[in-house]
Amino acid sequence: MSETIVMIHGMWCCGWHWNKYEAFFNARGYTCYSPTLRYHNTGPKAPPHPKLGTTSLLDYVQDIENQVLKLDQKPIIMGHSMGGLIAQILGSRGRAKALVLVAPASPGGINPIKLTVIKSFWKFLADLEFWKKPLGLSFETAVYAAFNLLPVEDQKAVYERCGYESGRAAAEIGFWMFDPKGASRVDESTVTCPVLVVSGTEDRMTPPSVVRKVAKKYKGSTYKEFKNYAHWMIGEPGWEKIAEFIANWLSSNIVSSESTKI
Repeated sequence: MSETIVMIHGMWCCGWHWNKYEAFFNARGYTCYSPTLRYHNTGPKAPPHPKLGTTSLLDYVQDIENQVLKLDQKPIIMGHSMGGLIAQILGSRGRAKALVLVAPASPGGINPIKLTVIKSFWKFLADLEFWKKPLGLSFETAVYAAFNLLPVEDQKAVYERCGYESGRAAAEIGFWMFDPKGASRVDESTVTCPVLVVSGTEDRMTPPSVVRKVAKKYKGSTYKEFKNYAHWMIGEPGWEKIAEFIANWLSSNIVSSESTKI
């Protein structure tokens, strides 16, 4: 039986953002799924779903967990950015055979606020009620925060396929200290599967100094920092180098599917 990988996208994105990775890992015998998070499938030029702004991070988690429970084996869960945080929460619930966290958002208890992060989210923070609204991302902000190492001709193409994000989910991640429900908190003691954490030295949205703290949270985790990669490391030139590293790590760190039924 082939191993299964569930790939979880990040803010403003959709499942298609994993296309390169899906093709890469499918070619290596994995069965890959890249679901689109709740209310993210309205299309990049359509108005946001009216319920998106108040959708919780835990709503996303529950939706992915429900899909994972339908599988016939425990999957590898791979997450990028906010998807990396969703993956961590699912790992703490025992839903993953292994976790692969690519430029992951940090869980509650880790301060994610750095100068580049403030610059990336400044326009949202200026709205005192951003936490209950859908958040749209301007092209200029997207380039600064995530696409800074994409070729100019690719920046617009990727941006035009992005949509809106939940203000509530953003607040639960960035301002976890004010969230009474602790939506973004993760009990690291319940994460018992292998964990790989990957970051890029030029990442402005999830800076490596923050991502290192994520890696340290999980006992026995593997941390790898790639030089001259930024937040969109799943699609920047040379993305194959990172995918190959992940594939080699998986080959060395996962056990047979037969012993890891859900």
